[in-house]
Amino acid sequence: MLSRGVLSRIFAATGLVWLWVTVLVVIADRITKYAANAFLIPYEALPVMPSFNLTLAYNKGAAFNFLDSASGWQGIFLGSIAVIVSVCILVWMYRNSAKQYWLNVTLAFILGGALGNFWDRLEYGHVVDFIQLYISHWSWPVFNVADSAISVGTMMLLWYWLVRKQ
Repeated sequence: MLSRGVLSRIFAATGLVWLWVTVLVVIADRITKYAANAFLIPYEALPVMPSFNLTLAYNKGAAFNFLDSASGWQGIFLGSIAVIVSVCILVWMYRNSAKQYWLNVTLAFILGGALGNFWDRLEYGHVVDFIQLYISHWSWPVFNVADSAISVGTMMLLWYWLVRKQ
């Protein structure tokens, strides 16, 4: 068994030191989803400002309601993907130096989002969405903090690969 000192040295020297970002994403995601479930009426838009509503929606599928109407197997499938991706990200972060802050924060965002939505699948059997952006009659699919973290993390990762890494 590894001693506490050895674990802290491993943790501090690797990208895993940035997991606090993941924890913040998951906490923000949980708090906002609990509030949405407590205070919003499902599928009823609550206008906040022009082009922005709070609208509680439940998504059994993946991004943009992909597979939402499948017969139930999608929850296990998508949950399995979330676990596999999370393990891969943790291994990736472990192999990174703690000094690779941009890459590690990027991965921490994606991991936090994946874990936040996975938690929903375990707790509710679906993902809780509540942020609705729209322009005139066009509406972006309703999403949540975890989805935002995955999207921001993915854009950061693309920027890292295409621009920053060179």
